[in-house]
Amino acid sequence: MKNHVAALFAALLLIAACGQSKEEATTEVVDAGAALHALFDEHFERNLEMNPLSATFIGDYRYNDRLANSNSAEYRAAAEAMDKEFLARLLEIDRSKLGYQDQLSYDLFRINREQSLEGNQFPFHLQPINQFYSITNFFVQLGSGTSAHPFKTVKDYEDFLSRADDYSEITDTIIANMKEGMQKGVTQPRILMEKLLPQVDAHVVDRAEDSNFWGPIENMPEDFSAEDRERLTAAYEEKIMNTIVPAYQRISNFLGDEYIAAARETVGLYAQPNGDDWYAYMVRVRTTTDMTPDEIHQIGLNEVARIHEEMRGVMKEVGFEGDLKDFFEFVNTDDQFFFDEAEELIQGYRDMSDRITELSKNLFDVMPKTAFEVRRVEPFREASAAGGSYQAGTPDGSRPGIFYANAYDIKARGKWAMESLFLHEAIPGHHFQIMIQRENEDLPGFRRFGGFTAYSEGWGLYAESLGKELGVYTDPYQYFGGLNAELWRSIRLVVDTGLHAKQWSRQDVLDYMYANSAVAEARAVAEAERFMAIPGQALAYKVGQLKIRAIRDKAEAALGDKFNVKDFHTEVLKDGAMPLSMLEAKIDRWIATQI
Repeated sequence: MKNHVAALFAALLLIAACGQSKEEATTEVVDAGAALHALFDEHFERNLEMNPLSATFIGDYRYNDRLANSNSAEYRAAAEAMDKEFLARLLEIDRSKLGYQDQLSYDLFRINREQSLEGNQFPFHLQPINQFYSITNFFVQLGSGTSAHPFKTVKDYEDFLSRADDYSEITDTIIANMKEGMQKGVTQPRILMEKLLPQVDAHVVDRAEDSNFWGPIENMPEDFSAEDRERLTAAYEEKIMNTIVPAYQRISNFLGDEYIAAARETVGLYAQPNGDDWYAYMVRVRTTTDMTPDEIHQIGLNEVARIHEEMRGVMKEVGFEGDLKDFFEFVNTDDQFFFDEAEELIQGYRDMSDRITELSKNLFDVMPKTAFEVRRVEPFREASAAGGSYQAGTPDGSRPGIFYANAYDIKARGKWAMESLFLHEAIPGHHFQIMIQRENEDLPGFRRFGGFTAYSEGWGLYAESLGKELGVYTDPYQYFGGLNAELWRSIRLVVDTGLHAKQWSRQDVLDYMYANSAVAEARAVAEAERFMAIPGQALAYKVGQLKIRAIRDKAEAALGDKFNVKDFHTEVLKDGAMPLSMLEAKIDRWIATQI
């Protein structure tokens, strides 16, 4: 509660200067702050009940027996009504009577409600699944026994059986919505649905034992009674074969028999009804800026050119003869840069963990307490998954943070890319940023467990840029990997805006990638199709990193010898995710206290 006390004291001084008595000022501040936190607490609880998976992922298991049918008309109406209600109630609280941290919370809560309401004009629910983000893949992870849903008690097992019934209902809603989308001309690109279909088909099995959902039965806790083991085994076999598999079969039949033929040949959001406005909205939400697609496209072109020059410096250092394209070909094909077996790649990431954790102490005072581990991306989704991703742990320590590393097509996973990917997804990237935020009990729940993509992905890319400062990238090829990762995020600015605002084709995107980066085909295809699936998300990385780096440069210039990088990193991370403009204002305020 230290932050709240400090904020309260500052507010008291300001109000007292206006001629109020200390008693009156105290009452107003306490009343406003108390009302605000009561509002936050009520919203957080109601939101968890509406979104049981959100509760599960933060370690609150009260609603583990259900899934929200978030694409249904009833759910969408209830969510909109709740946003309107809480926004109206928030605006009744006098912001000027709040301390600094509470004003931050007020502004963040307002932004969340307003963005959610603005987004309701766009028909997200009519294209609810794709090859990159889909409940069909997510539910397998959830039920495999290796994700957020726990399988430690008999109740855990019974809860998932109940969730399976909800999942079956959700699939019917998805199909109904996509049929409505077909009628209204709101469909996914055909190429994406062709990639989704085999992902779905992988879970249409003839025996329960062949299903990923059988994992919890194979790994049932030894302390379960013989009666419970027998009962649950029979119940899972029945649920898998009579509820889960038929749900996957229905989606498979719909995709194969109806949807793929009706899906669109175009791949950019511009081709959807109201697509230009839809993409502009996604750009604002993902970047937390008012930049236009054209402005972002040009930033990408400029950054690509700059990073190419840095790469030529690496070529000179290693004595490579040839041009940049030749170098890309070399690092993509020479056997020295690749493992022979997928498990070697995964073990290589695990071996980095202790070393980079120790090096991070040179730049960070505050580190997460939550444990961390590396896992391989599951085979059923690896062909379309990103090179790496992070799944947050729980602040109570019951589930670690997880870095999922993709080992699909091992000859497309250069060793030179490993350090930068680890810095981004794990330490000091997402694991630090997300878990420091979640472990901060002084923050309201919506801030502890919320996020803004430009902040979080900007931090991940900023973390990559710390490589030499940390003491990694000592191998010039690993430094090239760091540059290539940064280059890739710059290319994303060009191709995401190209796809969705400039009417680029899928092949246009692939051609630009091949011409400007050391990317193998497997990754290029997966990434290009990812940009098609989640418009605007790819913009967040570079936009966020450039702003965080600019904020640090400003702090270093203002503070000179007083600048302490550990203190700076603490200040950036301790209050959690926020829009980039708010982060800059917060750091400006911190700079003023250091002079």
